[in-house]
Amino acid sequence: MKLTAVIEKGENGWLVGQIEEIPAVLSQGKSVDELKANLIDALNLYLETNNTNS
Repeated sequence: MKLTAVIEKGENGWLVGQIEEIPAVLSQGKSVDELKANLIDALNLYLETNNTNS
């Protein structure tokens, strides 16, 4: 599955990102790599908490 990350420059040099296909998944980071890792963590948390098969 391919997902799209929308990245914008936020305040104080932080980058803010959101998964376009799942707007509830958003995070921030000081670099693109950090933001990417944080978005993956946020996506995993979202999927875990919204798993209806548990």
